Amino acid sequence: MKSPRNISEFILLGLSYDQNIQIFCSVLFLFSYVALLAGNLLILVSIRLSPLYHQPMYYFLSHLSSMDICYTSMVTPKLIADLQRGTKTISYGDCMLQLFAVHFFGGVEIFILTAMAFDRYAAICKPLHYVIIMNRTRCHLLVLAAWAGGAIHAFPLFSTAIGLPFCGPNEIDHYFCDIFPLLKVACTDTYITGILVIAFSGMVALVTFIVLSVSYGIILFTLRNLSAEGRRKALSTCWSHITVVVLFFGPVIFIYLRPPTTFPEDKIFALFYTIIAPMFNPLIYTLRNLEMKKAMKKVWCPSLFPKEAHS
Repeated sequence: MKSPRNISEFILLGLSYDQNIQIFCSVLFLFSYVALLAGNLLILVSIRLSPLYHQPMYYFLSHLSSMDICYTSMVTPKLIADLQRGTKTISYGDCMLQLFAVHFFGGVEIFILTAMAFDRYAAICKPLHYVIIMNRTRCHLLVLAAWAGGAIHAFPLFSTAIGLPFCGPNEIDHYFCDIFPLLKVACTDTYITGILVIAFSGMVALVTFIVLSVSYGIILFTLRNLSAEGRRKALSTCWSHITVVVLFFGPVIFIYLRPPTTFPEDKIFALFYTIIAPMFNPLIYTLRNLEMKKAMKKVWCPSLFPKEAHS
């Protein structure tokens, strides 16, 4: 049966009612979004045009950059436009599409981060078998599994949201359409539905975070057997991965792994995984990565590497 719905659009309450704060946030997020696009596109193009693309770690990193762009682009441009215009409405169809896309791309990103952790585990803990373990076919399968995992994660949430009846208030206390704010304005008892969302979405984030933590714990423990140079190189990549994992999973677990309710702080925490973490990912992955910086110089400044250009 079709759920009763007599509204055609939602009103997003956004981050603040203060006009000055809205102007400041619009400029700040516009700068952040441009930096995010530039940084991730720089990484993406540099990897694709260099031999690094054939290395599993950078193959996964290129997919992570793609997901960062797709994921943030579903939220940030509209947020900036809403802050500048002052009108914060979104149609019912666009709201449902935004909810699905955010959880789909976010789910894919979670599983790509897991694949990157598996790659680092194989490289550091199983170095003699690394080439066999992380062959190109397995890398393709891991990325395909990440996309499948994102779809499996997003479709139940999308089905839940699209099945909700909306017949009264249409004000969503958030800056984008998400499942908990939608449950709050649905004209039905959503307690059981909220528990199912926690069990499915929150537990997925928690279990994945635990798996990643254990993996990196084993990796860091194994590093004691490496030489000083090998330990330094491995730590530079591992700490980058760990930083990204904490920035992304911390706020996600806070929001989705608790009783089905919303708090004003949720919007601030959501900024971390929708804008801040994707913006800092390029810096985190390139700042201490000599291979990445060298590849970027070869791609964008080929005149500095005349010999490599002719080889």
